[in-house]
Amino acid sequence: MAFDDLYQEIILDHYRNPQNFGEVYHSCTVVEEDNPVCGDQIRLMIVVNADGLLQEIKFKGSGCAISMASASMMTEAVKGKPISTIQRICSDVIGAMRGEKDPQVLENYGDLVALKGVIQFPARVKCATLAWHALEDALKEEAKKFTR
Repeated sequence: MAFDDLYQEIILDHYRNPQNFGEVYHSCTVVEEDNPVCGDQIRLMIVVNADGLLQEIKFKGSGCAISMASASMMTEAVKGKPISTIQRICSDVIGAMRGEKDPQVLENYGDLVALKGVIQFPARVKCATLAWHALEDALKEEAKKFTR
């Protein structure tokens, strides 16, 4: 199986069987983002515990296979991790997708390596990064709770 085929299979698997898809039914930080160009929408819900770990993350939304798969892979990559680690992962993924970082960095993050296949389609990069921008915004909202 060629790498491009493997990347495509990972994306399709996450699209068909999204991880952490659903609602958080208790107090959480909620962010909604959309990509009006292609119609992708995401509602991201996070819960950060007192130790600064991402205790819970869920998403709802609709969109293309790339945007939904990226959201699923993102939740798997960051759940249970400290905020500082999550911020580094966000920076690496968004940077790699925009061509600001070496795409090889994605190989450090499991299934996220499949996003390397999206880089060659610039029009789809916004689809792949939508959930990541939502996560960055949610972390900023979460930080505001502790600076008040």
